[in-house]
Amino acid sequence: MIELGQIQELAVVEHSDFGVYLANLPYEEEFCEKVLLPNAEVPEGINLGDMLKVFIYKDTKDRIVATIKQPLLTVGSVNILKVVEVTDIGAFLDWGLLKDLLLPFKEQLGKVKVGESYVVGLYVDKTNRLCATMKVYNMLKSHSPYEINKTVRGIVYQISDEFGIFVAVDGKYHGLIPKREIYQNYTLGEWIDVRIVKIRDDGKLELSVRKQINGQIEVDARKILSTLRNTNGFLELNDKSSPMEIKLQLNMSKASFKRAVGRLLKEGAIEFTQNGIKSRI
Repeated sequence: MIELGQIQELAVVEHSDFGVYLANLPYEEEFCEKVLLPNAEVPEGINLGDMLKVFIYKDTKDRIVATIKQPLLTVGSVNILKVVEVTDIGAFLDWGLLKDLLLPFKEQLGKVKVGESYVVGLYVDKTNRLCATMKVYNMLKSHSPYEINKTVRGIVYQISDEFGIFVAVDGKYHGLIPKREIYQNYTLGEWIDVRIVKIRDDGKLELSVRKQINGQIEVDARKILSTLRNTNGFLELNDKSSPMEIKLQLNMSKASFKRAVGRLLKEGAIEFTQNGIKSRI
């Protein structure tokens, strides 16, 4: 089956004056669907039976065609696209193909502007057209191939004061950095490295930007030493400091602070004073 909005590997099954026709194998002319790859995109020396990786979409005349160009989006995935035009029917986005992608007004979350970029997904509408949407939560998949503690890439698509940072892992799987795990600011459309902490019963991923404990202790310890160097060797924090004080000064949890301080004390790099910690190096 030739799928609109997806990248597929298809075989050359017919030459024509307009290009070459592609289809899935095994090919039976009477029963198999085929799609045109226009002359302008046909590689030199192509032969019947050769396999080509192509994207299936509709051209400016609303005909289903293939292209060897790789779009920035496929159906069910999420990415950041720039608005190139706003018209009476919606906004048009640059997604790497000759024909720009429509973002209908009903799929927008607020007014969009030319030149600005937004997190969107790709879907097939009721008229069998490819369109963009800013409502990406329900487009993402719940069951990913990853394991706990795997580090992956994800795109920030929603920021919630109640729940945390919603991330589309690899642009297509549900992920959340819980509020308790957030120690810095993020922006919509930002690609970040995250670690899978938990796979929920529904398949959705709980994430963290922090490494596993042993590796994170090293990172946090270096951060404390760096901060001490910038504060003349003294930091007004200790194990009795509140989580809020620690977060404001170091952007880390109290538990992480205590683990890192314990490492530095053991190594003799710092010492406790009455009011805080002091560098010894």
